[in-house]
Amino acid sequence: MSEAEELLSTPAEWDLPPERHRHFKDVLMQQIDHDTAVTPRRSRFLRPAVLVPLASAALAGALLVTLSVDGRGPATGPAPSATTAGASVTLNRIATAAMASDTVRVRDDQFVYVRTLVRENMGDFSGPVRLGALHTEERWTSQEPGPLRVTGWIKASGKDAIMPDQMLPIESPDSRPEGVDHPTYRWLASLPTDPDALLARLRKEARPVEGESRDQAVFSLIGDLIGGTIMPPANAAAFYKAAAKLPGVREIPDAVDAAGRHGIAITLDDTGFATRDEWIFDKETLALLGSRFYVTDPDRGITTETLFGTTAVMQTAVVGGKGQVPARAAAR
Repeated sequence: MSEAEELLSTPAEWDLPPERHRHFKDVLMQQIDHDTAVTPRRSRFLRPAVLVPLASAALAGALLVTLSVDGRGPATGPAPSATTAGASVTLNRIATAAMASDTVRVRDDQFVYVRTLVRENMGDFSGPVRLGALHTEERWTSQEPGPLRVTGWIKASGKDAIMPDQMLPIESPDSRPEGVDHPTYRWLASLPTDPDALLARLRKEARPVEGESRDQAVFSLIGDLIGGTIMPPANAAAFYKAAAKLPGVREIPDAVDAAGRHGIAITLDDTGFATRDEWIFDKETLALLGSRFYVTDPDRGITTETLFGTTAVMQTAVVGGKGQVPARAAAR
């Protein structure tokens, strides 16, 4: 059995945030490439998109780079039409809608449940993008303030799901208190609701990787938090207003999530980083639908911006324990 096969057969340990483990995944991918007689590429990892956690070192190599976000198929060619002026207005409209939403309180002994549809890259690490089949991922995030090593659980099902139908721990090497790596309702509620103060806090909390600007890291962090948590309306509104203040954010009038739902997208251009995230919102309700993730990587023959993954958030709820599933909500 090769080392790569051993990795696949090893019980999974999951860790957050996923984008902070690229170095370890790179080492593992080089080993897998060596085992399969594929020449390893240079060390540069692509950020996995919002909402979906990646495996930590033990499983990361086997995942072939990412779990990601939205769309129906690879989209090559120039970026879709977008406007910069409208982004700030739209984000403030989204903030107003978030502020008017119902307050859902979450106790420390409960879990936040998120069910998403996912399409992700199944292609070879050093080759072109090949999006796999649409599948479902369910995630249960503990609200216990900790410190905790296991901060939640995840289960995938369907064709091209990683380790399908297995309940896998979201586990860190070290215990983590509540915070950006373990975002509980109580911690989110403690954050500033003034957009300028929140943005200053996020700039301190964000951890850019090589080649990534701090603004891009903040945008990615906001995406992770709005897509996989429940928070008070005032805090949700503050996140959107803070995002509106980031230079380079722009609006895309029409974007499609993994479930085929059309919406308005918000993205951020960072010329120093060859990846781009989109957050997609319903055009009428302004609720978050999902996201898309694009990449440009000449080393792999990806010379035009290409869809690398897509998600659709289908349900978010509060449950009493891991593995508990709420009644299915009607698709938005």
